Amino acid sequence: MDIDRNVNKNVVITGSTNGIGLEMAIEFLKAGCNVTISGRKPEISSELAERLEVYKEQYIYIQCDVRILSDIQNLWNLALSKWSTIDIWINNAGVNVPYKNIWETESCYLENVVNTNILGMIYGSQIAAKNMQKQKKGAIYSMEGLGSNNMWQVKTILYGTTKHALTYFMKGLAKELKGSEVIVGRLYPGMMLTDFITKGPDGKEAETMDNISFKKIFNILGDKPDKVAKYIVPRILANKKNDARISWLTTSKIIGRFLSAPFKKRKLL
Repeated sequence: MDIDRNVNKNVVITGSTNGIGLEMAIEFLKAGCNVTISGRKPEISSELAERLEVYKEQYIYIQCDVRILSDIQNLWNLALSKWSTIDIWINNAGVNVPYKNIWETESCYLENVVNTNILGMIYGSQIAAKNMQKQKKGAIYSMEGLGSNNMWQVKTILYGTTKHALTYFMKGLAKELKGSEVIVGRLYPGMMLTDFITKGPDGKEAETMDNISFKKIFNILGDKPDKVAKYIVPRILANKKNDARISWLTTSKIIGRFLSAPFKKRKLL
């Protein structure tokens, strides 16, 4: 893959203390990039700090709640102060809702998923787009998910609605930035073994863990986030195209997985 290695890239990733966000951060660090890791907690855990010790000169951690515009502005400001420029901004922060029908879902979860997955992504894109145009370079990516490709699943329709909105927004942003020095893209990781799958928003075991049909499909199509990050990050670094979609779980891969399922057993759940 033709990766631009003329300069180290300065990368900001929201929601990057675990899951795919963290694994992407680590892959960027391995590639020689400087990375700003962020999350809602005041500081990273001691376990994560130990894991990142070898890259201590290449990363900083900044507390950021993407639901709050001033937090995202502060994230940009502090990252810019540390690295001088920001080459790649990734809207990765996202939350899910309990596995319930929409009329059974409490309002606190409704507000959290909409404010995080949609408003937070819009805030991040807005601030990155405005400032990257000033520095005359940059790339903005957002993380797609269930709903982005018009697939739907009962008891997850609110999450899917936010991801459908994300795709529409990012396509529109790409059109608004067409002809500028800033490019826009979307990342589609597919089904990953993260807390999104195994735990509910309350931290307890997700109800989907008792769904035999779901577990069967997940074991065919799912992957661990580090494997997905190893595929996505080099393609982000190589991409120079506006409105690009970097997809791990492609249609051909889905077909291949189902065809090989009777002969190649995969067990993630």
